[in-house]
Amino acid sequence: MDLYFFAVILLAGFAAVDLMVGVSNDAVNFLNSAIGSKVAPRYVIMIIASLGILAGVTFSSGMMEVARKGIFHPQFFLMPELITIFLAVMFADVLLLDLFNTFGLPTSTTVSIVFELLGAAVAVSLFKIHQAGENYATLVQYINTGKALAIITGILLSVVVAFVSGVIFQFMTRLLFTFDFSSKLRRYGGIWGGAALSLITYFILIKGAKGASFITPETVSWINTHALVILSCSFLFFGAVFQFLAFFTRINILKPIVLAGTFALAMAFAANDLVNFIGVPLAGIEAFQIASASGNPLTVAMEALQNPIQTNTLLLLLAGGIMVGTLWISRKARTVTKTEVSLGRQDEGFERFGSFVISRIIVRMVYTFFEFFGKLTPASLKKGLAARLDPEVYRPAPAVDGEVPSFDLLRASVNLILASTLVSFATSLKLPLSTTYVTFMVAMGTSFSDQAWGRESAVYRVTGVITVIGGWFFTALAAFTISLVFGFFLVAFELPAILVLMAFLFWVIYSTYRFHRKKVKEEKELEAISLKEVVDVDSAIRSNFEQTGRFLKNISDNLGVCFEAAFSEDHQRIRSTRSESGRIQKWANTLVANLFNTLSLIQGENVNAAQNYLPTIRSLQEIAESHRDVILRTHAHFENYHTGFLTDQKEELGHVKAYMTRLLWNTSIMLLRRKKVDYDYIANQCRRLKDLVSECEKKEIRRIQNAESKTRLSMLYYGFLEDCVKISEETKNLLEIFRESFGQKNVGS
Repeated sequence: MDLYFFAVILLAGFAAVDLMVGVSNDAVNFLNSAIGSKVAPRYVIMIIASLGILAGVTFSSGMMEVARKGIFHPQFFLMPELITIFLAVMFADVLLLDLFNTFGLPTSTTVSIVFELLGAAVAVSLFKIHQAGENYATLVQYINTGKALAIITGILLSVVVAFVSGVIFQFMTRLLFTFDFSSKLRRYGGIWGGAALSLITYFILIKGAKGASFITPETVSWINTHALVILSCSFLFFGAVFQFLAFFTRINILKPIVLAGTFALAMAFAANDLVNFIGVPLAGIEAFQIASASGNPLTVAMEALQNPIQTNTLLLLLAGGIMVGTLWISRKARTVTKTEVSLGRQDEGFERFGSFVISRIIVRMVYTFFEFFGKLTPASLKKGLAARLDPEVYRPAPAVDGEVPSFDLLRASVNLILASTLVSFATSLKLPLSTTYVTFMVAMGTSFSDQAWGRESAVYRVTGVITVIGGWFFTALAAFTISLVFGFFLVAFELPAILVLMAFLFWVIYSTYRFHRKKVKEEKELEAISLKEVVDVDSAIRSNFEQTGRFLKNISDNLGVCFEAAFSEDHQRIRSTRSESGRIQKWANTLVANLFNTLSLIQGENVNAAQNYLPTIRSLQEIAESHRDVILRTHAHFENYHTGFLTDQKEELGHVKAYMTRLLWNTSIMLLRRKKVDYDYIANQCRRLKDLVSECEKKEIRRIQNAESKTRLSMLYYGFLEDCVKISEETKNLLEIFRESFGQKNVGS
């Protein structure tokens, strides 16, 4: 029993850890609209969401039974077997959710816990069947297979229904209010506010009453059967209040709507998803208590877990306190929220996701469809629609907490109203819709309808949505597989398996923490060099000089490491330079974007200076591409274990490296410290490098003729030389442009 007492203590610790990693992922469900629209300062949004969480946890008592009997039949298991299942589930859940949080991908904690329970239960059941010598077909007696099928159905249903509803509802709303909706709110504000708050109120009632211990079954039944009465009375009351506010005050009625919706979704999240974090540990503790009270704790069947229970309210509030604390301090929660907000933002900018063939095909099909549909639409109708749905009219609201809203309050209110309505309707019909999937796909549907996915961003946004949806299915597969493996491992090796899995989990969490901290630091560096908020030409030009200097210094450092790693055939350092090259490429893209922003600031007599920015852009791109080419060539060569450089080649390339890094370093110092540009010195260095490269090429020809250098090695050698010459030439061009175009007064004293 000592082993299982230790396991129960471990489960209690897992409850706190799982609360933290779970909230970090699920927070996006209720924070997305409020944070994306900047409805209020962040601390106000967090207070509203925190209150919603604390209210919601008190409604979650009845949901705890899912972990005890929703996926498997407990009467067929003994206490040690259930403890093994629950340990495997918690190890897998913390591992999986922490990985999703690290990469900023929202997923469903409901799907993860259900399939982890399924995988671990299958593992233990198969072990029992094997030991008993029974037919493996009897597995269906242990497992509730219908639940897994319902979850898969819920994924597909949620994705389609929520996205299509978001597109249609946002289209109709925008058609009514347009992108310039301030004046329309005075006219229709009462109707809009009344409808919004009545739906949100009904959502709070139907989602809260289901699990609240202090609401009687009769009251719950009355709420379900009098939906129309509740909605009508709420609409009349809130409609009158909001119409008064719209006519006689300057209060933006969309703000209380968005804040109320945030509270409602936070409450629903806590009420429904708390079981995903502490349901399994509580079930394990209860199983241990039941077994301990019996005469045969290791052999008593666990049919008692089928009985309904009510969880202690103080315990629920403690869990709510941990969730609230995590909400305020978790950096990974901000990363996940940032992913969803960036996919739905109205303006263009840096896109986190890339492009791949499926997203391009989807975008091409959609554009083809709209072109065909446009030809069938009467010109007068198209003109009328274009006038009311013109996104160029959109002007972001003033910055809050130093950040400009990603979309307006009208879209934020639609997100919350529609998500609340869909979840309420599905709950009343007992349909398996997921809160996570509904909120995410509604947000994507409304952003699509608002034409936020324009020609410049559509492919990348679709890639992001496909990545997230793919992650949902991966969650189910990974949760089942990981918990299945962990279950087999634990049931076979017991205490040694627990200790090994604990060490593995600590290592993964520590590694992901370091990775996430590094990624956040890089993102902050990129944000710091952005010139979105700069309105002064001189400041913009001065910043461009400084950032270009830092960029060249990073190029110099990374190339130096690449050369040395290639000489020593250090695969780890070569991989590190490749990772660094991706960051430097993003840096180059940001610098180019800064130059375009500066171009928009230069007016009148400075047109000549503006024109000279074009070769600057080309030079920066050439330097970044040549740097990336060197890194990728090196990585491909040594990852395939081709022959390393000869001694003579190392010596020659060592001289080339010294000239090139010195040239880059000196140029960066001139720009960073705004010293007087010594163009002649840099030009001389560049000329001497070209002469050295010419000599190296002649020596390599002789080695090829003497069959001393292999073909792939010669290709790598010449690639190094060619790219180094390109980088040095473009660096010299940059310095010449800065010197001639903007004058010494912009460079230094």
